[in-house]
Amino acid sequence: MREQFRSLINHQHPNLPVHTVLGLEVGKQCIIVGTLYKQMKLKPSVLDEYSKERSAVPLVKPHNFLHPDDHLILEDESGRVKLIGDVVKPSDYVTGVVLAVHGEETSDGDFLVHKIVEAGLPPQIKIPQEAKEDKYVAFVSGLSVGSIKSNPLQIQLLVDLLTGHLGDDKEQNVASQITRIVIAGNSVELQQGLLAGQSLASKDQSKLSEPIKEFDLLLTQLAAAMPVDIMPGPHDPANYSLPQQPLHKCLFPGASAYNTFVSSPNPHSFYLDDVGFLGTSGQNIDDLAKYSEAKEKLDFMERTLRWRHLAPTAPDTLGCYPFTDRDPFVVESCPHVYFVGNQNKYGTQLLKGSEGQLARLISIPRFCETGVAVMPVSYMLHELCTAYAEGTLS
Repeated sequence: MREQFRSLINHQHPNLPVHTVLGLEVGKQCIIVGTLYKQMKLKPSVLDEYSKERSAVPLVKPHNFLHPDDHLILEDESGRVKLIGDVVKPSDYVTGVVLAVHGEETSDGDFLVHKIVEAGLPPQIKIPQEAKEDKYVAFVSGLSVGSIKSNPLQIQLLVDLLTGHLGDDKEQNVASQITRIVIAGNSVELQQGLLAGQSLASKDQSKLSEPIKEFDLLLTQLAAAMPVDIMPGPHDPANYSLPQQPLHKCLFPGASAYNTFVSSPNPHSFYLDDVGFLGTSGQNIDDLAKYSEAKEKLDFMERTLRWRHLAPTAPDTLGCYPFTDRDPFVVESCPHVYFVGNQNKYGTQLLKGSEGQLARLISIPRFCETGVAVMPVSYMLHELCTAYAEGTLS
């Protein structure tokens, strides 16, 4: 990221010197590049967990850990300095963001920020030509097969709609243009009461595997009709730390028999007809919502692209596998479509970059709660489910 900021600073502020934190001088304007650390009064710690175990009264965990006294610290390899000024809003940033700031050191040893220089959208591969025919990618997340919130009828209607077994000729024609479906995490929900560490009886073992078997039957129907990408989520039988490894194909003996079935990691990126897709199952955005503030989840998504980092809070507050030679979450190429699963509601916006980049942001709602899949005819699903429930459609 430092090399990217050097070229950016030379272009935008060629006359300003770039100093390290240790090389700051009082009253002299300069630019420093470093990693943000957010000092938070309400941020949970291991000591809080220990005191919770010792205390008879459980600690109340707030949904958001922001406090008016929070402040930002910028650190590089030489030292750290506190950022002050009206330009800096601690509620907009989280620990782990790499920034360049223009300002000057004060007599108190703080750094008064005049302007913040963000990395901005990364370079984007141009689409060589417009498509001659319409092609669609369907997104769904939070199926939660096996949970009490899951509706088997809704899920089967979704499968029938995607595979062209539902609707009139118009809907079936649109379904025929869906070239891929992406299932973005939280596909199954296992009974947590059975996972207590003790050996399970055969009856409990069958209960544990029932949701996976049921989900395999649904995947088999989809894989027989179109390519299917399945990503792990926080509730799926996968590793906890990001990046999550693909779900093992032995869990899905029926679907894995088709070469159209692809078990993908989280985050997941792919190209279709030179159109780049990038997305996660939602852990990165949900964690940002705990330690920063925004009006909509789409705002968090926009920030991760402008910071050029999918998960800046990893490994501070988000589990992350240790990498020594590279950071797997750095966004080196701007996607054309950026999606995030397991959100409260559907949302979308078109993001434009300073160099002509265009990125479509998509927030995918939890299907088990909303009955919504993001696709060209997603409005059909809720109407059909309502008709079935009222007995007006057979």
